[in-house]
Amino acid sequence: MKIRIDRAKDRTHGDFATNAALILSKPLHRKPSDIAAAIVSRIPSSERISKIEIAGPGFINFFVNQNEVAEQLEKMASDPRLGVPLKKEPQTVVVDYSAPNVAKEMAVHHLRSTVIGDAIVRVLEFEGDKVIRANHIGDWGTQFGMLIAYLEKKENELGTGMDLSDFEAFYREAKACYDDDPAFAEKARHYVVLLQSGDEYCRKMWSKLVKMTMDQNQNLYDRLDITLKPKDIMGESLYNDMLPGVVDDLIKKGIAVEDQGAIVVYLPEFKNKDGEPLGNIIRKKDGGYLYNTTDIACIKYRVEHFHAQRILYFSDSRQHQHHEVVWEIAKKAGYVPDGVSYEHCQFGMMLGKDGRPFKTRDGGTVKLRDLLDEAESRVSALLDARGSTLKGEERKQVIHNIAIGAVKYADLSKNRNTDYIFDWDQMLSFDGNTAPYLQYAYSRIRAIFRKAEIKPGNIIISNDAEQELAAKLLGFGEAVRQTGDKCLPNILCTYLYELAGLYMHFYETCPVLKDGVDEKTRRSRLALCALTADVLKQGLKLLGINVMEQM
Repeated sequence: MKIRIDRAKDRTHGDFATNAALILSKPLHRKPSDIAAAIVSRIPSSERISKIEIAGPGFINFFVNQNEVAEQLEKMASDPRLGVPLKKEPQTVVVDYSAPNVAKEMAVHHLRSTVIGDAIVRVLEFEGDKVIRANHIGDWGTQFGMLIAYLEKKENELGTGMDLSDFEAFYREAKACYDDDPAFAEKARHYVVLLQSGDEYCRKMWSKLVKMTMDQNQNLYDRLDITLKPKDIMGESLYNDMLPGVVDDLIKKGIAVEDQGAIVVYLPEFKNKDGEPLGNIIRKKDGGYLYNTTDIACIKYRVEHFHAQRILYFSDSRQHQHHEVVWEIAKKAGYVPDGVSYEHCQFGMMLGKDGRPFKTRDGGTVKLRDLLDEAESRVSALLDARGSTLKGEERKQVIHNIAIGAVKYADLSKNRNTDYIFDWDQMLSFDGNTAPYLQYAYSRIRAIFRKAEIKPGNIIISNDAEQELAAKLLGFGEAVRQTGDKCLPNILCTYLYELAGLYMHFYETCPVLKDGVDEKTRRSRLALCALTADVLKQGLKLLGINVMEQM
């Protein structure tokens, strides 16, 4: 049995606490308070622990010697990693996120996968894992015959290459041609066959569509400070050549069977509405393949090619059963060795204030670039209202950092398993659990050092406000670890918000630059200020959010 000792949430209960006595009470048939007393009596004395108390029905609370706390803080301040240890056993982790479609513009529904996935990628890399980013774009399927035929038509009409700037219009026009022009539709169906058989011309046109889409998407990634690059694109087409072999292998192993001309896998673990084993088609009777087939091949590829030990998928909660199904098939087929972890990091929907899916006023899809434009426009107006004197490139950078930070943090600070309300006023507020609040907290701390005439010194913990701030600072490594383990960025967001709040209380309670503060105390408090700023900066960096020296 493992005994947990956790950092206490309330400092009146000490720095650390354990409920071990309560857990042991039932198997030992003894009162928790008696077990707690027995445990405490056998703990050897240590200079690191100032006292141990038994509280309530049998909780054991540990109070750390504040000299020890000060020493740990100074080590943390001198450590470039701010006390966050590298993993003893780092893993190879494939993270599948963002995943837009070719010939369609990124919309707000791509935001959650993109920003949550990127934050977790940053955290895992910081912890020492080898992380492989996988942007599983939708770049294959029967619709590409239609798109290739329409791209050909437009380029012939223009007489030159075209700049595909409005994907929605392009796709809509292509579909209209397909529905209204039988000759066009026949050519489109023919191009599907040619593309899937490797025809050079069709592949060239297909590549052009992919490049035009991903060039536009890369501009959005760069604007959002997302770490995805063109080398991370691993579209559905990557696995196309694997699909016949995967289907044949599943048939050979008795996992898949023929049913009315289609190849189907029946899983007793999953039931349909009649209580019968759910059928999962992996090859249609016309020979076409489905997402199931591609994702099974995808798992196989990531294990064999990357030697993945942990595979993370960031997609919405409606796809959860799909992920469970393909993982179960891949395991039955022997494509996944024991010990490989497959985690669907599902998330809820972005909703408007009316509680419905976030849309434009006329009910249309909100384009991601339009959302970012509006964010920057609102921040510019906000700076004017606050009397900002920033100008030129500095103002432009501050607007970018606040706007992008606010949009990302509004998402990251919510538990990804739930839906959340998109609220401009709340996300851009300088009060509450928002990016502007944390960015402003950082810049306020940095302002202190532009006024201070002495440098930080040795840390001394002498009052409650300093103790509370110190305890929170020392919890940074645990917040990072839990964020990476659970793939929940809101854990790190909550930590940073609480840290900023405790710092504000410390700053109000413990004068730093005011007259009457002796130099030793001033230098100690400056050291606490500096460490808090460093942790805020590093924590926000792990979330993909920039800070500024001045706002």
